[in-house]
Amino acid sequence: MAVVTLSASFASGGSIVGPLVAEALGVPFLDRAIPVAVAEALAIPTSDALARDERRPGGFGRALASLARGAAAPETFAAAPSTTIPVATADQPDSVFREQTERVINEVAQTSGGVFLGRGGAIVLRDHPTALHVRLDGPPEARVARATDFEGASESTARKRMAQTDRAREAYVKYFYKVDARDPALYHLVLDSTALPMETCVELVVLAARAREASATG
Repeated sequence: MAVVTLSASFASGGSIVGPLVAEALGVPFLDRAIPVAVAEALAIPTSDALARDERRPGGFGRALASLARGAAAPETFAAAPSTTIPVATADQPDSVFREQTERVINEVAQTSGGVFLGRGGAIVLRDHPTALHVRLDGPPEARVARATDFEGASESTARKRMAQTDRAREAYVKYFYKVDARDPALYHLVLDSTALPMETCVELVVLAARAREASATG
């Protein structure tokens, strides 16, 4: 059961590389399915879980800027049953949502395996014996160019979205785990996905995931 965590900056291709890596490894891809599973486990509206998610402004303050469009569509995935915890509401501590997000990630990693995009996956699964932790990034100018080329956004819009998105994702990890999501020490593999074709990034991650699993299992 392959396990890969992906940390991706704006326009670095996380929502493209992630599903392709998952398909090649034969495991689920988890992005928007994570807050959906959290909402189901906590018996709350999905909107409440999304409000505390990495990709939306959360109850922990305005530092988590809103991520504009660009995230993958929700996956049809149901998390394994979780240990019962108190039902959460929108006014409960952020730790309730963080803890349940970690439960979802750990349960999937221990059962089916998977490719996890964001949510501090490299920290949540840092002790998983076979997990491969990957960071996708690239120079800001190259990422802005990609956004304008592939999404048709104006340069000013792309720069604004990049600033908001990067700040939100970095703030989530900083707030909950007190680390810098850009720190290469958190990852086994760091790729400049603006300098390499997407298919090459996919091949490298798949190769590294298989090597990591084989090395860890002897």
